[in-house]
Amino acid sequence: MNKLISFALLVGGIILIVYSARASDSISSSFSRFFTDSPTDKTVWLMIGGIVASALGAGGLLIRGSKSI
Repeated sequence: MNKLISFALLVGGIILIVYSARASDSISSSFSRFFTDSPTDKTVWLMIGGIVASALGAGGLLIRGSKSI
């Protein structure tokens, strides 16, 4: 995977995680937690997407490409 794409995935994933943390503190998420004892679906999907994107980006940056002789 290209290092630029991996870096973009890592940064985008971190942004999604931060955004989901802020969304979990919203009024709608508070109401959802009050009645259902779980955050909104949007918050959960943002967190899952952020974790997956961050993991793919970090994995792409850590794995070295094959060298051709």
